[in-house]
Amino acid sequence: MNQKMIIGNAEAICLPELGITHLEARIDTGAQTSSLHVDNIDCFEKDGQSYVAFDLHPDVYHLEQVVRCTAKLKANRKVKSSNGTFEHRCVITTMLRLGDQEWPIDITLTNREKMTYMMLLGRQGMADKVLVDPSQSHLLAS
Repeated sequence: MNQKMIIGNAEAICLPELGITHLEARIDTGAQTSSLHVDNIDCFEKDGQSYVAFDLHPDVYHLEQVVRCTAKLKANRKVKSSNGTFEHRCVITTMLRLGDQEWPIDITLTNREKMTYMMLLGRQGMADKVLVDPSQSHLLAS
């Protein structure tokens, strides 16, 4: 049996396929899906494949920093947000690096500008690889 990482309620993560080497994420065991705050979403077709391009702000304290990302569009889903409303979101699959481990996760793209963290890591994204200590934060070396 693989030993699970113990993580806190917030951790620094990497999204290497999107060129993001450091992003503060809220760990939320109450949320099923992971979500990422992005702007300027543009869906397009290339060589018969669906893609989505978007702007990501890796540092909540320096919103002028923008990384333009492109990923294959996995799906469009109707997602219930924390305030109980439903919205349609683009879904991508990308690699997540947490501590010294890396695995693919699905992420919905949305507007989280009123939230403290640009990314929320939900239960599906944790992939039975972690245990969460909600009383702690930043337990992993970044």
